[in-house]
Amino acid sequence: MAAHTVLVVEDDDAVREVVAFHLGRAGFAVREASDAAQALAAAPDASLVVLDWMLPDESGLTVLKRLRDSPARELPVLMLTARAREAERIEGLESGADDYLTKPFSAAELVARVRALLRRAVPRKQVSVGRLTVDADAGEATWRGEPCRLTPREFSLLAFLAANPGRVYSRFELLDKVWGEGFVGTERTVDQHVAQLRAAVTGDVVATVRGRGYRLGECRGEQLPDQAER
Repeated sequence: MAAHTVLVVEDDDAVREVVAFHLGRAGFAVREASDAAQALAAAPDASLVVLDWMLPDESGLTVLKRLRDSPARELPVLMLTARAREAERIEGLESGADDYLTKPFSAAELVARVRALLRRAVPRKQVSVGRLTVDADAGEATWRGEPCRLTPREFSLLAFLAANPGRVYSRFELLDKVWGEGFVGTERTVDQHVAQLRAAVTGDVVATVRGRGYRLGECRGEQLPDQAER
């Protein structure tokens, strides 16, 4: 069974290295980010985020709110901060944090809290449309029982569209929801990923609705709901 990936978001290099070391020793795969932009870019590939309150480009609370308004909205988040006042802890929890750990902390408690959050995380159910199955929790998609070879971003795009088959999303909406507010790019980025997604699964997984955007569409000749354009 693959190890859970924990994203450690902390601008203090020494603290980030210590947290990453202890989580790695506990058996987790660890990714690191030192600012909000890096955190938002790496979050779609993580199982849990350890998020510092203070970051150089914007606050951890802002990052948290962006995560809760993205495809990573169900990602468990452990706030890690020196802010110990009750009002600040409440603010963090009400902003969407799942747990709160104040500095200084013990490595044992950090690992225990991460494990507890992962145990409590509710798996997202599979979405099946025709012979396409998307398992957002496992990060896998299959067509007729065979795995689709997708990059993490291609999968995130497919999973987002599969959550509402037949619904049309503009390129701007897809950039906002799949790539996130911190991404710097153009709507052409969506077109390129749609082309790559179609090539990867050998069919029109994403249908183009002229003048409007994209929606989940035909897969290798099979129609999915609401395929006909009106």
